[in-house]
Amino acid sequence: MFSHGSESLIKQAREIQESELQKFYSRLVKLLQAKELSHETVDSLQRLHLILSATKYTRTLPPELQKRLLSLLSSPSEQLQVLGSAVLRETLPLSGQELNYNQENVSQLNSHAAALLLSQARSTADLSSLCAQLLRGLESRQSDGSAHSLTHTLPVLNTVLTHRPECLTEDHITLLSKKLVDWLRYASITQGGCASSGGFFTGPRSRQPVPIAELDGTVSGDFFTVLCVGQSFTDDQWMNVYSFSMLRHWLLTYHSVSNSNTTADTDDRSEVDGSVVSMVSATSSSSRLLPPKERLREKAFQYCQRLIEQSDRKAHKKADADLQKACLVEAVCILDCVCVEDASLVFRTFPCIKALFGRLSSDLSFARVLLPIAQFYLNHGEMAAVDCECVWRLVFARFPSELFNDQFLAHELLRFLRLNLESLQLRVPQYIRSFPNLLKLLAWDSPALMDDFVDLLPSLVTAGTAVELLHTLLDLPCLSATLVLQHRSAALPIAESSARGLLSLDAFRSPSFRGLFLFLLRGEAGSGDTIDRLNTLHELLAEAADWPRVVQCAQSVPVLLHIFFNTVITIADEKLLAHLILVMLERSSLLLNIPKYITETHRVFSCHLLKFCKLHPSLVVDQSHELLEFAGATANVYSKEEIYTHVVWVLGEYLSVSCDSRCSVKLITSCFEALEAVLFEITSSAPPPGAVCPAPRVVTTLMSALAKLASRSHDLIPRVSLFLSKLRTVTRGGSVAWCSDEDDLVAIVTRGEELWSLLKSPGVAQSVLTPPQHVMTPQWHRDTNVATPLRLRALTNLTQSQ
Repeated sequence: MFSHGSESLIKQAREIQESELQKFYSRLVKLLQAKELSHETVDSLQRLHLILSATKYTRTLPPELQKRLLSLLSSPSEQLQVLGSAVLRETLPLSGQELNYNQENVSQLNSHAAALLLSQARSTADLSSLCAQLLRGLESRQSDGSAHSLTHTLPVLNTVLTHRPECLTEDHITLLSKKLVDWLRYASITQGGCASSGGFFTGPRSRQPVPIAELDGTVSGDFFTVLCVGQSFTDDQWMNVYSFSMLRHWLLTYHSVSNSNTTADTDDRSEVDGSVVSMVSATSSSSRLLPPKERLREKAFQYCQRLIEQSDRKAHKKADADLQKACLVEAVCILDCVCVEDASLVFRTFPCIKALFGRLSSDLSFARVLLPIAQFYLNHGEMAAVDCECVWRLVFARFPSELFNDQFLAHELLRFLRLNLESLQLRVPQYIRSFPNLLKLLAWDSPALMDDFVDLLPSLVTAGTAVELLHTLLDLPCLSATLVLQHRSAALPIAESSARGLLSLDAFRSPSFRGLFLFLLRGEAGSGDTIDRLNTLHELLAEAADWPRVVQCAQSVPVLLHIFFNTVITIADEKLLAHLILVMLERSSLLLNIPKYITETHRVFSCHLLKFCKLHPSLVVDQSHELLEFAGATANVYSKEEIYTHVVWVLGEYLSVSCDSRCSVKLITSCFEALEAVLFEITSSAPPPGAVCPAPRVVTTLMSALAKLASRSHDLIPRVSLFLSKLRTVTRGGSVAWCSDEDDLVAIVTRGEELWSLLKSPGVAQSVLTPPQHVMTPQWHRDTNVATPLRLRALTNLTQSQ
């Protein structure tokens, strides 16, 4: 939202009159004609940009003003370049006039002029023409004063490649590939400018070129790369750096260009360098016989191998060491790209990648470099027939368990998993077994990583992992608290006073409770479904219930549970669903004491319990003992209202011969007696101390379930009728202890009278309370083979007003 002052300025900009605007244009033209532009000019340009951008209409500026604004693009002041470009991007070009950089003035190009060029391109043809002009500028020999424009040309071409790659023709691809080869492989190996040894006779004649150095200070003995250092760089060395920065994007996207014109490649095959071929560099010379794209791949391969070699040198500065890591990431990604394009390079590349992995795998500070290496193994390990076990052990075991608090690594690891989900499921069995480890990332930083796990969780749900995964999701707040304790325990020595005062931290360090926390921190599935002493664990972590990280983690669990149940219902058989129902009943009372978390979890359990039973009604008979045990506990009425109500409903709805032939009169009677006892208890006395009155929905659901069961076993009808009649008699005396709201009491009595009236006619009660399946899902109004649709249409015509 804008502040009041900002809204006022925007309103003024939108309501400016045309006459006033023309005066403003004239005054701005005069200001721009001055030799030195003042602060008033800058303020006026800012105001003009606000006026133009605050309205949805695009304006056309006077020709003189537009000409002056165009001249600002070549101003030595970058502030004026920015303002000029921003204003012109909000306007339409004059009729028949477009901003156009030809062979002569392309040297004046900068990033702000380039942004304007791209914004004014109206079609693919315009962009293609712009690319042709820029590439002609690359092809021509640059003067000393204009060579810097090349550094702005590559970003423009990169932007075009990102948004409209079809604008680059095959000839453009060929030309730029050749230029990238030259910049990458044949940049100068001496420092820019001249170095002097000092002394009285120092002068231009006595200065000698100084070679480029490596990061460890030694003189470079090979071609220039981004990891070479010097006091200054030449233009072609800068182009080497810029070329490397866009190389991967170029390799990934130049395939989008139409291959209709392939003559350039065939003509280029005959291109041979005129210099004498050295026997030492026969491979390099023979690569000149390759088409431009293949030659670029070869030079990219050589460049990246040199970067990997340079990364083994000891850098003197921390910034240089960070640069080495960043360049290693990029180099491995580029090698992966060229190997995807040309499989023959895999066997040349793997020894280098394997050696790099062996060198870095023991140092987790290189974790962000090791992920691209894992990508390389995933893409090409099968072809090269190499053992990838050590790579996956590192990625799925050590990374999440030891670096769970590294936000950047967590983001990149989860991105790696999302991009390669199908391959990992098929080829990496460690992936699915590692969910206890991967969930540590979510437990530590739930808000930032929630979207990733929404996508990943379905892939972790299998028939073999479902039960343990459900327990793990329910224990996620406990895991979050344990990670916090682990982090504090490592950061705070026991002797420090700040490490005392937390009972949970003392418990974490205590050998007697160590097993509980180690189970939560396990790295792989399969060691057990859950903890035997969950109540003890929850007591130890009671003070963690209001820690912000734990609360945020608890908020994510209901969403993940919905995803889990929606996935498991598509793959599970009845046996697994029955097991999951038992877990839901058991864990409904074994959750970390965060009230909102418990309420939301019970709501999720209730929703999916209904789905399970609706899909497989026989589950109610299979699990009748456990369901009756849960429904027969009066305490659940007060502490688990949501799930208790739904358990009672499924018992009344699906405990029927029509749903399962195994449903006997004895089973119906035992269920009736258990529910009757609970209903009688909660309606004959006040709630326990500290508990609120039972929800009206619980009471009416119990009454309805009893009526349904009685309609299937008529011997039970007198017992229900007696209770309902007593209920009406008791409530005539006014308020009752078990219901504090008069309207709720009226609703309960009304429902009781309805059921009592139905049960007076047992046949009617059974058809209403337990209707047959074909009555529950009628299709008569859709079936054209019966007379009902015709009758409905006739009645509609009769009752409709003409």
